[in-house]
Amino acid sequence: MRASARRLLAAVGVSTFALAATVQTHAASIEVQSRQIEQFRIGHQQTRFGTLEFVGGLEMVSTARDFGAISSMRFVSGTTFLAVTDTGFWLRGDLRHDAQSRPSGISNARMDPIRDENGNASGEKWTTDAEALAVDKGRATVGFERVHRIVEYDLSEEMSGGPLSEVEYLIPRAELRSNRSFETIAYAPEGSALSGARIVISERSIDENGNIFAAILEGPRKGIFKVKRSDDFDVTDGAFLPSGDLILLERRFSMATGVAMRLRRIAGDTLAKGALVDGPVLLEADMSYQIDNMEAMDVWQRQDGATMISIMSDDNHSILQRNLYLEFTLQDQTD
Repeated sequence: MRASARRLLAAVGVSTFALAATVQTHAASIEVQSRQIEQFRIGHQQTRFGTLEFVGGLEMVSTARDFGAISSMRFVSGTTFLAVTDTGFWLRGDLRHDAQSRPSGISNARMDPIRDENGNASGEKWTTDAEALAVDKGRATVGFERVHRIVEYDLSEEMSGGPLSEVEYLIPRAELRSNRSFETIAYAPEGSALSGARIVISERSIDENGNIFAAILEGPRKGIFKVKRSDDFDVTDGAFLPSGDLILLERRFSMATGVAMRLRRIAGDTLAKGALVDGPVLLEADMSYQIDNMEAMDVWQRQDGATMISIMSDDNHSILQRNLYLEFTLQDQTD
């Protein structure tokens, strides 16, 4: 019963992202309670999934009304992360781990409204639907859909300032679908083929061949490229490995099978103006696994040097969906 109900709510969330308006206009410290997830595949002790090793996860709840709807996240310092919500908030917190290096909770959490150029928090879904986030060099770059734009903010402890500037996104505006535009912004490593450039990838703004619009925003390879869309999966986030390869997080929904997630690896040297890129699937999971509407991810380095992949879900502020955090190590010697 719970699974079928969750699928129904996922359908509403994935197709319309309709949720209640929020009126919070000030920063607030919040408390996040967590339950540890020890099995990724429900009812199985398996931890290895191809080149990925499941470390652990969290199911998170909070009495704070605006907690949830997480659409993109990045680690900004150690295990301190910054996230954006599609209801127009910044979420910052510290990820805790237990003695076995498994995620155990979130501390020092706070939410700040994303403010406009006048310093106001509108609370309007139409103008504050933040779906993509990248951080580097003291700035946070956010991609918004519905009112399509890419905006830079000063990366601070409180995230209380308005936008610094807008970024040219190259993709023709007429090609951007209202609720299917910017879902991924990521900085390539400095030593990679893209030399630290930002890329942007849409969720499902597609060309006449069904390929997904994307762009390299600066550098010698600047220009539009496309991502091969397959098996009805849509892009929801992405991040670069230290090698320069790109990991894409993707989501699929159907009334028959519910929600599925996928991780796909794109070779970094294939990213260039005019390219059509594709790559192997690292992981695919359906509702027999501990997943929900998985929308946010990042790649980071653990203190012992392990390459980590972290994924968060967007609960659409639904009582039948969950806020999840999942953590994997990439067991791949090329990174």
